[in-house]
This record gives sequence, structure tokens and C-alpha cells, in this order.
Amino acid sequence: MAKVGKRIKAAREGVDRNKLYPLTDALAMVKERAKTKFDESVEIAINLGVDPRHADQMVRGVCVLPNGTGKSVRVAVFARGDKADEAKAAGADIVGAEELVAEVQSGKIDFDRCIATPDMMPLVGRLGKVLGPRGLMPNPKVGTVTPDVKSAVNDAKGGAVQFRVEKAGIVHAGVGKTSFDADKLSENIKAIVDAVVKAKPTGAKGTYLKRVAISSTMGPGVKVDPSSINA
Repeated sequence: MAKVGKRIKAAREGVDRNKLYPLTDALAMVKERAKTKFDESVEIAINLGVDPRHADQMVRGVCVLPNGTGKSVRVAVFARGDKADEAKAAGADIVGAEELVAEVQSGKIDFDRCIATPDMMPLVGRLGKVLGPRGLMPNPKVGTVTPDVKSAVNDAKGGAVQFRVEKAGIVHAGVGKTSFDADKLSENIKAIVDAVVKAKPTGAKGTYLKRVAISSTMGPGVKVDPSSINA
């Protein structure tokens, strides 16, 4: 069994792993235990009553966090002509067509979010094996395949978070930084939970929102009472 370090042991003190805390209390505990020298991210894990192996129980979507993520996001846009100019004007970091496809195929992926206009998808579709495993493949369901590249770039830069349920039925997402005010983190958390609830698939049966926990990058998980989020 791995030895638990002093810092981790200290961070876990006072956290009852079997207790559901009100959101305000949980946030206070997470912020208090972020003792590293860098600004840790705050992350949420939402356990859902779904089986993603069934197509009618897949959960995915996008949520624009009202207070952003606190991260600098590099955005690439596959577009030509006027749409390429529109993407550049909106603040996209990388814009291109065939030449950008060639760069990605060669293994050069210097971006965190990928957007494409519909007419570019026959080309971008060739990159599925490269972008797919990294969660970067443009998809109309999350607004990254769109003719409105200006809005898509603005959303990506302004705090749009994509989410997709994993095999174990859990959705993970970043909701800000520990330097954020608790109120801003609370608003972000409520926004992402609301988006996940609205994305409930038709095949989901029984309790949909089962468990919620939040943590900082290096801190322990704190379980949250779902009713305090919905309220």
C-alpha cells in the first residue's frame, strides 16, 4: 500500500468521506485545503445513473460557465475565406484549412479546443483517429461544428466546458480555480450540474443524479449534497 504523504494526510483531516456537505461548506473545505504554490483548478465529478455502453444512455454536451474556467484556452479553427477571417477577428489562435489538416496529421497539435465550419468536415473527418482520443474532434452536438465561428470562438475563450460521460457513468469537468470567490465557483458548479441534468438521455432509468463531489487539483474529494446544488 502506498504511503500517504504529510501534506495529503493533513488535507484529508476534517473531511468525512461518507458525509454529504452543503455546497457552501464543501467549497470552503476545498479552498482551505489548496496549499500548493500554484493556483489549483477546482474540479467536479458527477456520478450518473446511466450505462454509456448503450447509445440511448450517452450523456454529452457543452456548458458556458458564467465565470469562466480561469484557464487560457488555445483555439484552432478549420475554415476558409471569410469564415477564416471571422475566426481570426474573434481571437482564434490557429486558423487554417488543408495546411492545418496536414500539421495535425504530422502530430503537431498546439491547441486545446477545435472548431470547424460544416464545409470543412470532409477534410477534418480524416483526423478522427488523431483528434478523437484527445477529445478534440469537432462535433455539432457541442457546437464545435458551426457556421457561426465567431460565437464558437468567443464561447471557447470565455469558459465553454465540454462534458461527456465516461465508461463508469461519471462526468468530470473543471469549474474554475481555487483563487475564485466561493460565490463564483458556486455559480459555475450550478451551471454545469444544470447542463448535465438537461442532457439526461431518454434511456436513463431510476435516479439520474446519484453523487457529486468536488476537489482541487491536489486536494481530497469532498462529497456534495445534490439538493444544495439544485436549491
